[in-house]
Amino acid sequence: MVMLSSSRHGTVAGAGRPTAPSLRNAAVSRPRGALQVRAAAATDVGTSYDGVNQGPTCATFTDHSGRQIQPMCVDYGFRSGGGRLYQESYGETPGSVWSLAKDNFDKELLQLRQYTRYRVHPGPATVVPEGMLAKALNTVGESVASAFGRMDEALEKASLLPTLELAPKRGEFQSKEWTDVANQLSKLKLSNQAVAEMEHQRVLKEGDIDTPFLVKAPFLALCFVLDVLYDQKPIAKFWVLETVARIPYFAYISILHLYESLGFWRAGAELRKIHFAEEWNEMHHLQIMESLGGDQSWFDRFVAEHSAIAYYWLLIVFYLVSPKVAYNFMQRVELHAMDTYAEFIVANAELLKTIPPPSVALSYYLNEDLYLFDQFQSANATAPRRPECSNLYDVFVNIRDDELEHVKTMDACRTGTIAKAIAAKTPK
Repeated sequence: MVMLSSSRHGTVAGAGRPTAPSLRNAAVSRPRGALQVRAAAATDVGTSYDGVNQGPTCATFTDHSGRQIQPMCVDYGFRSGGGRLYQESYGETPGSVWSLAKDNFDKELLQLRQYTRYRVHPGPATVVPEGMLAKALNTVGESVASAFGRMDEALEKASLLPTLELAPKRGEFQSKEWTDVANQLSKLKLSNQAVAEMEHQRVLKEGDIDTPFLVKAPFLALCFVLDVLYDQKPIAKFWVLETVARIPYFAYISILHLYESLGFWRAGAELRKIHFAEEWNEMHHLQIMESLGGDQSWFDRFVAEHSAIAYYWLLIVFYLVSPKVAYNFMQRVELHAMDTYAEFIVANAELLKTIPPPSVALSYYLNEDLYLFDQFQSANATAPRRPECSNLYDVFVNIRDDELEHVKTMDACRTGTIAKAIAAKTPK
């Protein structure tokens, strides 16, 4: 079950959103007819089915100025509850690796069996892909799932697996809020061709960065997987992208820690702080996508988490050989993410304005303590951003603008100007 925290107070400063660069859109006005999600009573705990929250306690968020914002009162994440930031059980000490691994394996196995046997897919409905290769892979995937389903039945009959109860049908225990928001989310769209055109126009206008082929190849492989496997599945695509996007910062911090421990290099403490703030920002992006149902598919979790491990060790090697090369890779990833979110916003602007913001987004962007939010934007010479967060449109605009700040920071790290940027922001 999920219990959202009580109202948390944030800060809304400044007169509005800062002046936008070439990819930024105009300010948002609240549309009429937006989804109205009820504020549940404090004792309304709700129920959960396969990690999908059905009716949680839903306190109105109050920002630092006293303005009240109604958050999305449902959480479609596979790992909700204590796995979501700013909730009551978050921050507890973990158990042993064996107990954690067993609990996770049992939960993953249950959902894998439910999908292969009954095609249970909690969360917003999925859309059939449009591309020929994506359609072919989807057909192959369904055939493989059916084969696993038959194997599961055989193992169950042989008493090698416990009896799997018939899973509830989609919508059987869902509240009206759950259904309304899920229907809206299922209408969101993203065109690979439009993203490619967005990238092309940016390169024509701003130029491209020079990247060695050995660095560009894994980046292109990531883009290919995202485009083919997640055609017409934007939220799942964003979740996989954000899962991988956190990993280079882990790698950079690991090597900087190693250098300090060995006495090789002690001037990287400020870089470690910046990279932690960047990872903290990406983690919030990740949890926002989880709350929208991006991690509901067993296959998506398998792809994202194994890709993350592979990219971690790849970036370890890159950073050991040349930090500039490692930063070059991440700058490309962040540029692609920025272009992808920019196109998504253009294609879905009106629909996004009708959907409330997830609670985790409100607690991050409108929090009183924005130290880490400001820290990851160390290459930004302008006044600190104070984002709006009234609906899901605002949330995705904020994420897109975050990616632009990551691009600036990676460029400063790659070109060696980050030290000057840090010095300029250090109190005299």
